[in-house]
Amino acid sequence: MKPKSSIVKLVDCTKEPFNLSIATARTCYSSKGILYSEDMIKTPKSIEIRDKVAKSTKKAGHLTTRQHPQFIFTLDRVSRYFVWAFLHSHPYYNSEQVSQRYVEVKKDNFYIPNSLSSKRLELYLDAIKYSMNSYFEFLEILNPYITNEFISVSKARTHNPEIWQNAIQKKCMEIARYFLPLGTFTYLYHTINGLTLHRYYRLVNSFHVPKEQKDVISSMVEEVRKIDPKYIEEMDDPIPLESTVEYEFFQSIKNKPNLSKEFIAEFDNGLENRYSRLVSYQKNTEQILADSFRATLGIPSHFLSNEDAIANIMSSENNKHLTSTLNESTVSPISRSMFMAHYTFKKKISHTADSQDQRHRMVPGARPILFSQYTGEADYIIPVIIQKYDVLREKYTQRMTKIFENINCFLEQGGDKNESVYLYPNAIPVRFYEGGDLLNLYHKWKARLCYNSQEEIFHASVQEVMDLQDVHPGIAKWIGAPCMVRKMGNEKPFCPEGDKYCGVQVWKKLVNDYQRVI
Repeated sequence: MKPKSSIVKLVDCTKEPFNLSIATARTCYSSKGILYSEDMIKTPKSIEIRDKVAKSTKKAGHLTTRQHPQFIFTLDRVSRYFVWAFLHSHPYYNSEQVSQRYVEVKKDNFYIPNSLSSKRLELYLDAIKYSMNSYFEFLEILNPYITNEFISVSKARTHNPEIWQNAIQKKCMEIARYFLPLGTFTYLYHTINGLTLHRYYRLVNSFHVPKEQKDVISSMVEEVRKIDPKYIEEMDDPIPLESTVEYEFFQSIKNKPNLSKEFIAEFDNGLENRYSRLVSYQKNTEQILADSFRATLGIPSHFLSNEDAIANIMSSENNKHLTSTLNESTVSPISRSMFMAHYTFKKKISHTADSQDQRHRMVPGARPILFSQYTGEADYIIPVIIQKYDVLREKYTQRMTKIFENINCFLEQGGDKNESVYLYPNAIPVRFYEGGDLLNLYHKWKARLCYNSQEEIFHASVQEVMDLQDVHPGIAKWIGAPCMVRKMGNEKPFCPEGDKYCGVQVWKKLVNDYQRVI
């Protein structure tokens, strides 16, 4: 089997991105009103001024001008790991990616480094094959157990259970995907602004997977070059990997092999078998939240208590924006009071869960260079249904143990640690810190407390809201699943999921009572 090259296409973009960028810059100082792209090239003098302004704004870092052009790419045959580590590791993008939860993965659909020698290539392909076979085997093994759990959720499902097979099969895929290697291919739409493309190119050689990053980002740059060479010509050269802070640090500790094991023991000890734990917050958050609401509307404290002020912000009966699926809270004056509260969590979830969790890009995380947390020991997350049934747990453990043995064999034969990451299973834990403001955390919690959400993110969200109850009960009491929020706001139907309704009247439950197996 031979390596497959990524397929990168620029399917749409802003017309004349370079001229537009400079037109926006010149408009800031224009006494003649708005300047347009065509004004940048009207005369030789116009072109001279354009180029001068381009250089001066670039040198001075006045780069909001480069954010106006938009580029819409389609990316195919790129690894899940590359998407997680690079494309989705920052806030300034939009992607629509094929789902491993709802679309069965095809065989022979994975990334192969083109630098592998014949022996290492054989080991690499054997490892991939074993992981893929485990995925397909578990699609079958899981079916009766997930069918039982799915049907038991609601009496309505006991009638004509065959009509639920499509939903059950998707649940099987959701669990079986824990075996899939991080090198599994994906395809997606990926939209970025011009400044982000500048940044991509500048950091293309950095960790995590510099070879794949360089191939894909270089192709993106060349696609843009075809429509506007001037936009690409002003880009800074990439920083060499050897000049990055991360590389220099790893070089300084390369003779200290036990640091990863020590870190994991220390990190996990603080979590105590949880997915997430609150580790930082402002003690006077409820006061600040109430004060910010009163300041927004010009109301003195004696006129409105803290409790009532918070209720005006966080009760969906009062603040109807909270029931909306449009999530317009960021442009709602009173809702923006929630920006003033901040929380930080210590988390340990699987790579497959975090690939979804990180899509809440306004709740950013300090995510690891993943090989730095690899110890050579079998290290993986176990889904709840696997934990519930001993026979499933035994088979799952056997296969995961073998997957890690395959990775170690590849490394022992000289495999590069950057390339070994492609063999890690989706189940491998990501240990990191994540934090954000209350407005964006609220949106995330509301979405992820739904019983249809990815199970690890669901359980992490339950733990986070329960921790919030301990420190800020006046805030936490307003947080729940979307159906609870809609019921509080008298927005019908309470469940917005339509035919994907989970079968449980979650709007009647407290967060403390949220439980699910699948």
